[in-house]
Amino acid sequence: MAITLLNPSGLPEIDVYRQVSIASGSKLVFIAGQVAWDAEGTTVGEGDLAAQVEQCYLNIGTALAEAGGSFDDVAKLTFYVVDWTPEQLPTLLEGISRAAAKLGVAPVPPATLIGVAALDVPEHLVEIEATAVLD
Repeated sequence: MAITLLNPSGLPEIDVYRQVSIASGSKLVFIAGQVAWDAEGTTVGEGDLAAQVEQCYLNIGTALAEAGGSFDDVAKLTFYVVDWTPEQLPTLLEGISRAAAKLGVAPVPPATLIGVAALDVPEHLVEIEATAVLD
């Protein structure tokens, strides 16, 4: 496996992601920010952050599969969430959990969450981009 995830001693241990991703593979995969569009370009879960997070993850899973990988190969995720507040965290985690169950994975790579004013389409509440490393 090209990715090793860990929580170094001396840094806080976070339940939903690991602090460090060590990549030893040779093929980098950069996945553009995924929004809550289905294959036809229709927004999924309008007004529902959990549903949109779930769809973003499923879209990332589709992109990874096309590149020959899976969530096990993800080195880093970046979340862009419209009008983010800490109270939204349980809803965001619900979406991740639902997607993980569907994908059969435990997606815990390092992640950064950035609150933004808006995304490209007013109905989109979240956009998630991924970087993966494959052998």
